[in-house]
Amino acid sequence: MRIVQKFGGTSVGSLERIRKTADIVQAELAHGNQVAVVVSAMSGETNRLTAMAREVSEQPAARELDALIATGEQVSAALLAMELQQRGVSAYSYSGGQAGFITDGSHERARIKNIEGNHLLAHMQSGEVPVVTGFQGVDERGNVTTLGRGGSDTSAVALAISVHANVCEIYTDVDGIYTTDPRIVPTACKIKRISYEEMLEFASLGAKVLQTRSVELAMRYDMPLHLRSSFEPVTGTMVVQEDETMERATISGVAYNRDEAKITIMGIPDQPGIAANVFGPVAEAGINVDVIVQNVSEQGYTDITFTVPCGDYQSTMNIMRSLCKQMDARDVKGDDSIAKVSVVGVGMRSHAGVAKEMFDVLANAGVNIQMITTSEIKITVVIEEKYIELAVRALHSAFGLDEEGS
Repeated sequence: MRIVQKFGGTSVGSLERIRKTADIVQAELAHGNQVAVVVSAMSGETNRLTAMAREVSEQPAARELDALIATGEQVSAALLAMELQQRGVSAYSYSGGQAGFITDGSHERARIKNIEGNHLLAHMQSGEVPVVTGFQGVDERGNVTTLGRGGSDTSAVALAISVHANVCEIYTDVDGIYTTDPRIVPTACKIKRISYEEMLEFASLGAKVLQTRSVELAMRYDMPLHLRSSFEPVTGTMVVQEDETMERATISGVAYNRDEAKITIMGIPDQPGIAANVFGPVAEAGINVDVIVQNVSEQGYTDITFTVPCGDYQSTMNIMRSLCKQMDARDVKGDDSIAKVSVVGVGMRSHAGVAKEMFDVLANAGVNIQMITTSEIKITVVIEEKYIELAVRALHSAFGLDEEGS
């Protein structure tokens, strides 16, 4: 079997943990598997390097910032390769550029264009272990680039696809995906298998285990992902194509996100192009809008309500106040004490009445719904943040997730 293993910052956060990571790599080799490794920077290292850059310059050049930040992963890769070498394992560290990761020229948010990885495959077939820096590559001019948030996961999936791996294992500080947050619901169960689509929904709702870019890439090339713990030798969660087994469960889990704020611009004269006028400046500011509700009154006025991340709340409010005057709207209101709660499951495609049951459960729990949005496999409601734990527990129990995982 050919495996690409990715280890996050907590997994390589100290020399002791690097040794434990080497144990995991060595165990796979002992089973006769071919292994390549992708590593993140040590926990906190990227933030430390960024802070140093800000001390030198308030606005460091993106090219130099990428060159600086990329050194964090290089430290992890070199140390892990050294640890494996002293155990008698033939291991070699590679920067993203040396590994053949070719990206576009967008510093701090580059996209992978190609991987020239035949030399890495040759190492694996010879029983050697390439240890590759995640999160980075080089553009066609040889400049170091970084991939942005979740970049190491994306690097690992891309490498797995390039070398035709059987699976890409993502090692982190949790042992898989659960039906909900075990800190809120102690009876939450680990999900053994989950579809790419469900994982994308969980990731978009704030689950920190995987970033959406890596899941999208895995889904496009049908690369199985195995989410595992670096600290507990247990089976984790497989992320794969939807299958018949998954379809038997109506709901796979209950997700939530506290990092939400709601904004309403009221009394806009109803005419074509209103939504474009409202969301154009928001998009230009690089702010992601999620749930949107538009209401048109009989008097010819429109109210538009939408949610944004809490970190973008004040800047979005400033944009809306300016638009309020330009569009002759009546007022702008905001609320940064809301949260999203969602039920997710591929089984919704073949089971009617999920929305009604969800709304009934929340009503019986005394939780008022402010906004609703749906997709084919997800129903999301916006509620007051203070009711988040009550809502999650009630829904988790109502959909039978306390008894067994999906």
